[in-house]
Order: sequence, then structure tokens, then C-alpha cells
Amino acid sequence: MKAVPNAPRNAVAGWVGEALKVKVRAPALDGRANEALCDFLAGELGLGRGSVSLFQGAKSRLKVVEIRGLSLGQVRSRLAALG
Repeated sequence: MKAVPNAPRNAVAGWVGEALKVKVRAPALDGRANEALCDFLAGELGLGRGSVSLFQGAKSRLKVVEIRGLSLGQVRSRLAALG
């Protein structure tokens, strides 16, 4: 996943190769963008906030996110409708 902080609005911007590009309004300061990313993804996927967590890349734009409760195919199909 490629995260873009300080965006005008939260949005799924589409796939860049194997990575999903997601824009979040929060700044990359004190983990705010990471929290906003997880909150946004959970909401868009129809999951509880605890089902989405950052697995790797806390200080990088390239991140690995763990999503519990859905298969990879389900995640891809739900997010494809957004971006």
C-alpha cells in the first residue's frame, strides 16, 4: 500500500502495480496519518476499526496493512469499486 498524507480528502486513488494508493487528510506527524489510514480503510471495507492495523512501514509511505475478516479477493473487489 502506498499512503499519501496531507491530501485534500481521504480517497482510494487506485492501484499502482501491486500497491493500492490511498490518500489521507491527516499529516504524517505522530502517527496521525497511519491512524487515519486504518480508520478510513476499515470504514470503506465495512469493518470495525480493530480489524485493520498497520503491520509494517510506520515511517514509510509504503505500508503493509493487516485486514482481518476478509479475504484478499474480497478486499480487492470492495476497494476496486472505490478507485
